[in-house]
This record gives sequence, C-alpha cells and structure tokens, in this order.
Amino acid sequence: MNVMRYVSASEARRRWAAVLGGVRQEPVTVLRRNREVAVMLSPVDYKRLTGDNVKDFQRFCDRVTEAARARGMNAEVLDGLLGPEP
Repeated sequence: MNVMRYVSASEARRRWAAVLGGVRQEPVTVLRRNREVAVMLSPVDYKRLTGDNVKDFQRFCDRVTEAARARGMNAEVLDGLLGPEP
C-alpha cells in the first residue's frame, strides 16, 4: 500500500469520479473540518488487509489450540476452569 492521500469531503463530492479512480493507486482519507471521517481503499488493498489479518489470526488460534492440547487441555478441563455457565 502506498502513501495515504487526503481530500476534504466537499472536494470528494465535487471530484467523486477522480477520487474514486485514485484509490487504485493509493488509499484516500476523507476529511471533514480537518478530521478523518472515512478511508477509501481499492478492493485489492481491502482484501489484503482483512484477509491477511483473518488468516494470521486463524494461524495464531491454531497454534494456541495445539499448544493447549499438548499440555492436556480438553473440553472437560476447560469446563472445570470456566465453571458453570451463568
């Protein structure tokens, strides 16, 4: 992902097609009263950000699960640690 570009909300409205086309090259942050109110990303950048994070988190969960199982964790032990459901 490249450097972020900033545009005002009014500029984004006036130049919508150009701003939208620009997200293919770089993310665009939309400002209203000098505050960030939105970020526009290309579908490729969005999928990379969300997909990689989900995959990384799943790999982390799988490693923790295997480590817990190797140390004797199972549903019965977990139930004993957590206690009864409220």
